[in-house]
Amino acid sequence: MSRAPRPSRAPRPRSTALSALALAGALAGALAVAVAGSAPAFAAAHHTGDEAGVLGEDHARAHARLREAAQGNQSYPQAKRTSSLAALRESQYKGNAKFDAARFGRFTEFFPSPDFGVHVAQLPTGKVLLFSFERVEADPTKETGPTDTVGRTNAGRAYLWDPARGTGAKAFKNVPPPVVLMPDGAYAPRPAPFFCAGHSYLPNGMVGVFGGNVGGKGGSGAKLSFVFDPWTEKWFRNRDMAVGRWYPSVVTGPDGRQIIMSGQSERGTGTPTPVVERFPALGRRVPWRSYDIPANVPAERLRSQAPFRNDYPHLFSLRDGKIYGLGRDADQQWLFDPVTDTRTDLPRRPADFRGYGSAVPLPAGFRGPDSVLVLGGDPRDPLTYRLSGGRWSIEEPRAFGRTQDGTLILPDGTLITVNGALDTRNYGNGPFNPKADPKYRQIELRDAHGHWKLGPAQRLPRGYHSNALVLPDGRMMVTGDELQQIANDPDIKDGMDGSIELYEPAYLHRGARPALDRAPRGDLAHDTTFQVTSSTAKDVRRAVLLAPTTVTHSVNTSQRHLDLRITGVHGSTIGLRTPPSAADAPPGYYMLFLLDAKGVPSTAKWIKLGTRAGARQAVSSGSPAPTFLEGAGTASLIE
Repeated sequence: MSRAPRPSRAPRPRSTALSALALAGALAGALAVAVAGSAPAFAAAHHTGDEAGVLGEDHARAHARLREAAQGNQSYPQAKRTSSLAALRESQYKGNAKFDAARFGRFTEFFPSPDFGVHVAQLPTGKVLLFSFERVEADPTKETGPTDTVGRTNAGRAYLWDPARGTGAKAFKNVPPPVVLMPDGAYAPRPAPFFCAGHSYLPNGMVGVFGGNVGGKGGSGAKLSFVFDPWTEKWFRNRDMAVGRWYPSVVTGPDGRQIIMSGQSERGTGTPTPVVERFPALGRRVPWRSYDIPANVPAERLRSQAPFRNDYPHLFSLRDGKIYGLGRDADQQWLFDPVTDTRTDLPRRPADFRGYGSAVPLPAGFRGPDSVLVLGGDPRDPLTYRLSGGRWSIEEPRAFGRTQDGTLILPDGTLITVNGALDTRNYGNGPFNPKADPKYRQIELRDAHGHWKLGPAQRLPRGYHSNALVLPDGRMMVTGDELQQIANDPDIKDGMDGSIELYEPAYLHRGARPALDRAPRGDLAHDTTFQVTSSTAKDVRRAVLLAPTTVTHSVNTSQRHLDLRITGVHGSTIGLRTPPSAADAPPGYYMLFLLDAKGVPSTAKWIKLGTRAGARQAVSSGSPAPTFLEGAGTASLIE
């Protein structure tokens, strides 16, 4: 939340200024959500009808209290927010006119959201999960979230955005977290304060979420463990972890189980935990089918430890089946073997301490990734660093250094960096100052040869808590950074205090898209053939898998890009072969794209990779052995 990692053992807490009326409003809203279980449609950004009829009386009263708090906040009036957003819109329009969309892409829609998007996850249903916290402050020059708060107003919230329903308020659905009693002395029921948790995917498409904030000075770690089920669109609570975690990292391994590391403990800021846990515990079945819902399932504590001095290390499961833990500190680069439960040292990273910045497992063709590119996290260092074969090398730099940035792999295998700042809450004009250096609004693009170039500017500068992900239609969604969102809110009095912006990569401006008409249903084993159909099969040159993104604080452990071997084309039928093993591509849902000679992708279809027996074989052997069990052969096709 308000903390940022520093090169020390005790990250610096920040004070949190609270508004009593905003607190009361947030409390009423949180309790209304918790009791209702599912909220009615949100009022639109400029809703003028019967708010109580739309939101329910309790939620409407909560909004009224938030409006009162905002009206009483003379230091940052609505006129300032409105004029700031207008100026950003105008400067974006003028500055981006020089960028050819076919070479640089273009930003398109910008619209309100009911959530800040501190955490986001692309779901295999096509919807996007966003979750964060109930704000306690409407002034962007103060801390927005309940970092230090103890009691009911330290609460979480979550929403689904359905791109198929457009960009209005009706495209969002409230999916509140379970009501919990926190061990904070107050024991007051509230929607779980799971913001600044860690998360990754389970093989059945569910999102495992671990940790959160108990409150207190600078925040402290919660033992909370949840899954979000995209099929029922509900949260389910599991048994508490062994330790509290505030800013942990989570990654899914070849067996489909999640490895959880780091985070500030229940003792508070400055007490990072070295404990490593695994979910589900061995002896418990990995959730595989859509109806395998983990509830009250335990994690287990491993023997090996991960004594990271700072939060949110980057974790990656590479094609050797090992977990690479790349810490913020240069001397904390470790290799974990989840089969033998051991940790070994990796070479020291060439660069010194790095804050929140990107790290990406680089595409490696038909095999899973075997190298990672580390970039960002230091505004003084534009260089990029590659770990490959147990050695570090320095790669081509970006135009300038930035922290809080996010870097994504696009379907064509190129990279894009979006968002960024000078420091946690400093955009170039001092901390908690919404006025940002314009350069941090520009994206950067990395081509297949590793060369970078600056591109168009996004509407808002977005730094701390900013996020981005690739949608199944090939567009990129950008959100996050509550400071900038409330500083540029067109109506701070309504419930839509977040925002989302969409970007169309250059490949969407290079002609007609290939068609992917039908794709397999059911589990696809590794190293086996399957078929898809395409009315433009003769134009297809590549087929790729892109793992969905779940990301927070620039930590994206789920990204993965693999080419699939094309085994033959017969009329409208294209034969493909899945990746060799679960270590190359951990089991779960992937977006399948077909690309033409210009790199233009189809709209993706979801496939489910891996079998339960295959995952068991991979982990029991202790090596990325190919799997030939269950589901081999050609799967049936669906629309």
